[in-house]
Amino acid sequence: MQKKKILNGTIKRHPDGFGFFIPDDKEHPDVYIPRHSMEGIMTNDKVAIEVFPEKGGERFRGELVRVLSRGTKTVVGRFYKMNERTGALRDEGKGWGQDLKIKLEDSMGAKDKELVAAEITSYPDDGKPFTGKVIEIIGNALDPLTDIKRVIRANNIPLEFSKATLEEAEHFSELPDEKDFQGRRDLRDKALITIDGATAKDFDDAVYVEMTNEGFLLYVAIADVSHYVKIGTAIDKDAYERGTSVYFPNYVVPMLPEVLSNGLCSLNPHVPRLCLVAEMLIDFTGELVKSDFYEGVMESKARVTYGEAQEIIDGNDIEKHRHVKEHILRLYDLAKILMAKRFKEGSLDLEIPETELVIDGAGVPVDIQRSERLFSHRLIEEMMLAANVAVGKFLASRNIPALYRIHEPPNEMAIRTLEKYLENFGGKTKLGTGKLQKRLTKALEEFENRPESQILNILTLRSMSQAKYSMNNVGHFGLGFEFYTHFTSPIRRYPDLIVHRLIKNQVMPNSRYRLMSEDDLSTAGTILSAAEQRSVKAERQVQSIKKARFMEKFVGQEFDGMISSVAKFGVFVLLREYDIDGLVRLDDLGGDRFEFDEENLRLVAKRSGFSYNIGDNIRIQVVAADPEQGQINFALAGLDKDEHDEQTSAERSAAAVLKKLHAQKRSKDHIARGKERHEERHADRSERKGRSEHEKDRKHGKSKDTGKKNLREEGPDRFKQKNKVQEHGKSRFFGDVRKDAPEGSSEKLRKVEKQYNLKPRQLDEEDKKGPDKTLLEMILGPEKYREQHQGEAADKPKLSKKLMFAEQSKLRDNNDYSEKNSDSLKHRTPDRKDSKKRSKTQNDRGGVRKARLSSGRGKGKAR
Repeated sequence: MQKKKILNGTIKRHPDGFGFFIPDDKEHPDVYIPRHSMEGIMTNDKVAIEVFPEKGGERFRGELVRVLSRGTKTVVGRFYKMNERTGALRDEGKGWGQDLKIKLEDSMGAKDKELVAAEITSYPDDGKPFTGKVIEIIGNALDPLTDIKRVIRANNIPLEFSKATLEEAEHFSELPDEKDFQGRRDLRDKALITIDGATAKDFDDAVYVEMTNEGFLLYVAIADVSHYVKIGTAIDKDAYERGTSVYFPNYVVPMLPEVLSNGLCSLNPHVPRLCLVAEMLIDFTGELVKSDFYEGVMESKARVTYGEAQEIIDGNDIEKHRHVKEHILRLYDLAKILMAKRFKEGSLDLEIPETELVIDGAGVPVDIQRSERLFSHRLIEEMMLAANVAVGKFLASRNIPALYRIHEPPNEMAIRTLEKYLENFGGKTKLGTGKLQKRLTKALEEFENRPESQILNILTLRSMSQAKYSMNNVGHFGLGFEFYTHFTSPIRRYPDLIVHRLIKNQVMPNSRYRLMSEDDLSTAGTILSAAEQRSVKAERQVQSIKKARFMEKFVGQEFDGMISSVAKFGVFVLLREYDIDGLVRLDDLGGDRFEFDEENLRLVAKRSGFSYNIGDNIRIQVVAADPEQGQINFALAGLDKDEHDEQTSAERSAAAVLKKLHAQKRSKDHIARGKERHEERHADRSERKGRSEHEKDRKHGKSKDTGKKNLREEGPDRFKQKNKVQEHGKSRFFGDVRKDAPEGSSEKLRKVEKQYNLKPRQLDEEDKKGPDKTLLEMILGPEKYREQHQGEAADKPKLSKKLMFAEQSKLRDNNDYSEKNSDSLKHRTPDRKDSKKRSKTQNDRGGVRKARLSSGRGKGKAR
């Protein structure tokens, strides 16, 4: 077992309170830092931690030892006046850990909710307060919604509610009326809890589980939105038009007015709420035995975050949640059983990392990090999947028109392409036999804990169709479910609201809820699927813009990264420090000509054979960041610096001419030697004419090797054709494979000599050591000549900087995604005439990746 050790590195604080540590040692994987060890730690702090491997897993866990240096010196946010003596900048992005306190005497007279910049004067070390002072009053110069509003308008997302909707919303109270409890089951004695992200404000679902002799009795209580949003009302019409809530950093475009989404319908703790309940009996193997659906009234006993739930699962004590600790651990036990059963039956587990944007109160990105999934995320996900499956089975058993969440199997061509990718990466599993989901799972398991794993997960996702809403139930291929619908998020998804109404029609006698016609359901499926895709596109665009805005301050700086995707117009490099990737254009990859190897997803240099592959480590320089387009451009750090930065264009042109002259002189040497050999062979043939036929046959039989030797010596063309592999003993790409005949080369030489008025001397022994020194000194200067040629072997071909880079680099494979099927780059084409258009993309996706296939817990993700 590996011993504990101390590592230095950078910390990333997750909004839920836990953290991830990026070691300075590039060979060591990232380390999970539990929530209790993040006290007083801010994102981007340099820290020392004690690290040790987790039991029974490949991950590492760490505990903070000390803070080495602080990564945040100043912050931007809105100033809130707390009382007559103090104010505060709220930790809206959850990147600080707590609010920053500011004395009014240090506030520069800032007004309430005014935008300010503040310098941190005291960090929360060893119980010290987290304080600062205002150094600049920004006022309203920066609108935090500028980027977001532009994307909202561009995607035609409804932003304002209608006047009629706002008038209807005014009639709702803060608490449900006692008369609404009549006819409902009272679940207020059950320890139902919500588990959501730290920044969540609308709580759709609450969960609770009991143990019985038959198994687990699971309660999934969902906000009863259909009780308040009646068909035909203005609120219902606006909600149908929006289709879904759209979640941006620190801002949301809700499907319902706030009085419902954050108030009356949200399952806030310690207040009564109306709910629609799915009660399910699940045996100890994870099989659904029976289910029941009914209206209820509940009261959440705790609002738990993912970070807090994970702490409890890990065995730590959280005082404020002691009363629900046992309930969380029972949910944990059930989740493990459900997950094991699901994967055994073929459900795909595609781990696609998502991006977490930490945004301050001004809308300015503070940090960009990879969102990590804890088991607490999986826990709540499994409960939601169980409820959605139970509802899907219930609706199908009633033989009524209903709305399902479907995911069609991939087409045969997509599977063949994916199988080819798997083979190229060294996979052995064939996808053509047996249940496809299980074959895919087995194929991906071959690459578990290998660098290729993540890219293959992405390629698998790209090979599949999009999930959508439809009344024609064809099952959910990715999850492996025959019956599946969306039931658990009616506050933010209109399809769930439709499903609630259909359930109530079936379970409530004399219900006022009506079934929908097949035509209406078919239309709703099309409209609501389009609304979902529109919101996902907008969320990705904002991510791209915020990433570019974040990188503006780093233009000119260098970072370590790895190639995350390869396209015919360049390579995308994912930074190690931030979850950001940018494009290195084909023209910026060096002097060689690169061609796209689509089958192996790489760029290969035509002359040298050097290649750029997914997973290669690389150092880049940030050269441009365009927030308007959401694009970031990189260049290779230090590439050809001497040749391109320190020489003028005239010097480069002259050096190119001399290089051609030197090559042509060597070609003339080959021609002369070839003629001499030809004459020698002609003389040998004349001497052999008088020999007998028997002697010629015998001689021919003993001269196989001599014949091969003669073939190699027949002239420059044969010489090049046969010897281009052996010339350097490594690769055929390193040989001189110019196709010009000697006569064509001589004609080009004459044109060059005439154009540049250069008359090289006849070849002699001195010329074989290199180009004319006098001529080179005249053009480049004696000092540069000495610097460039000191110590060079005269007869050896000089390797380009690209080849030197290839020889010296020790490139590793990476686990990041491929560009081959990325929607964000399908229309991205280079324009070599206009540099401003080189990286223009038609869909403004900016390289942001798709969400995972399996239902995520993040807001806006389909569970």
